[in-house]
Amino acid sequence: MSAKGKGGRAKKSGKSTSKSAKAGLQFPVGRIGRYLKKGRYAKRVGAGAPVYMAAVLEYLCAEILELAGNAARDHKKTRIIPRHIQLAVRNDEELSKFLGGVTIASGGVMPNVHSVLLPKKSKSKKMSQLQQQQQQGPQWPFAVSFRPKGDPRAS
Repeated sequence: MSAKGKGGRAKKSGKSTSKSAKAGLQFPVGRIGRYLKKGRYAKRVGAGAPVYMAAVLEYLCAEILELAGNAARDHKKTRIIPRHIQLAVRNDEELSKFLGGVTIASGGVMPNVHSVLLPKKSKSKKMSQLQQQQQQGPQWPFAVSFRPKGDPRAS
C-alpha cells in the first residue's frame, strides 16, 4: 500500500464557477446570500437558502415577463413598457393577489366600463329595424286620417 494518493481533493482548475452557474440560474446566488446575511434576517443562513430564493425570484420574473410580452404583442408593440406589466399582473388572478398592494409606476389603471353605461345589445339589424318601424307606424307620403268626422280626436 502506497501512501501516495490524491488526498481526496481535486485539482483546482484555472476558471472558477459561480454558484449561479452551478445551480443553473441567471439570478445572482452569491449576491442574494450576501443580502440575506447582511440583512440580519437570521443569525445563520444555510447554503441552500440563497439558491432557492434566487430560483423563486427568477421564476416570478420569467412569469411576469412572459405575460407582459403577450400584452405587448397584443398591442402590436415589440418593447415591454410598464403599462404592459400592469396589464399582465392585474389580468392574472394569482399575480394580482400576490402583488395586490404594489403600485407599478406609469402602469395606469385597468380599463373598466360599468355595464349600465354600455349600449344595449340588439338581436340583429333586421329585427331592430322592424321593431322601429312598428313603433313609428307606416311611413306614408301624405297624412291620412280614417277617423269619423264627429270624433273629438280627429284633427
